[in-house]
Amino acid sequence: QVSLVESGGGLVQAGGSLRLSCAVSGRTFSSYAMGWFRQAPGKEREFLAAISRSGSNTDYADSVKGRFTISRDNAKNTVYLQMNSLKPDDTAVYSCAARTSIYYMYYKDPGDYHYWGQGTQVTVSS
Repeated sequence: QVSLVESGGGLVQAGGSLRLSCAVSGRTFSSYAMGWFRQAPGKEREFLAAISRSGSNTDYADSVKGRFTISRDNAKNTVYLQMNSLKPDDTAVYSCAARTSIYYMYYKDPGDYHYWGQGTQVTVSS
């Protein structure tokens, strides 16, 4: 069984920064492509960022490109989302997701992922 646990959410003022972490259980973290998503009340789940198994390939949603950075540390079984220049519109529950993958692939569709964390709340005040 694989478990994903997010941390690092909280309340921040507009223009501020947060770094989210997602710790993944098990010894096969390096075989997973990882993604970050968010969901605001009354809205659909939104893709934010994805990273391949090695970390060599990444992709971002246009809404966060240049502000958010995804990275991973395979030695620590953890994926990160550095969020800068936060806006009130970034307020949502942020979740990480994992799936087994070919070495260089990453995925943007939530339906492509096999495992999900419970999410962490991020609130950006104006």
